[in-house]
Amino acid sequence: MRELVMDTETTGFKPEEGDRLVEIGAVELWNHVPTGKTYHQYINPMRDMPEDAFKVHGLSEEFLSDKPVFKDVAQDFLDFIGNDRLVIHNAAFDMKFLNAELGWLNRPPLPMSQALDTLAIARKKFPGSPASLDALCRRFGIDNSNRVLHGALLDSEILAEVYLELIGGRQPDFALKADQNQKVDVSSGEEWRPQRRQNPLPSRLTEEEAAAHAKFIAELGDGAIWNKA
Repeated sequence: MRELVMDTETTGFKPEEGDRLVEIGAVELWNHVPTGKTYHQYINPMRDMPEDAFKVHGLSEEFLSDKPVFKDVAQDFLDFIGNDRLVIHNAAFDMKFLNAELGWLNRPPLPMSQALDTLAIARKKFPGSPASLDALCRRFGIDNSNRVLHGALLDSEILAEVYLELIGGRQPDFALKADQNQKVDVSSGEEWRPQRRQNPLPSRLTEEEAAAHAKFIAELGDGAIWNKA
């Protein structure tokens, strides 16, 4: 199952008043394992940035002035997400902005059913407790020390770890920040799937433990399921 853990940054809170997207970040998961494939795009909002925007995002009008406008990246973004699930913290906010941008281009909106809201999951799982991304990082012991400013791709990477904790706990091989040389090669265009280890891990059983186990199974008798061919 393919999922995209996603975050956006905006100039404000109300697209109906002219606020726009300035950044989109997404991390691809397959069966809850990161593939190493990401989407990241800065966007020129074609409007004045609020005075406090730099304090929140670290983005300025000067920095965004040479970035593409949304209409120039819309198709690439839609091609990346396809019809797969979008995992978003406070999904209503991000979907509102994405659909506003799509609407201004006369494109069909993304269905809300495509989004999975981790904020709603957290509030249901921990009623009455803080459910912000930072609060959930503290709860699950996830390092978010690099989150000095809000950034869409960094927040997506952090949210991916939070999401996995919310649905049952991190897997040992869940490593979004793996060595760059070990990232999956997706240049062939073939969809990546997690594979079995090429070399199985060696058994940690001692000879004594293996012998004791075999003796125990033998004592269960021929009717035991472990003794049936």
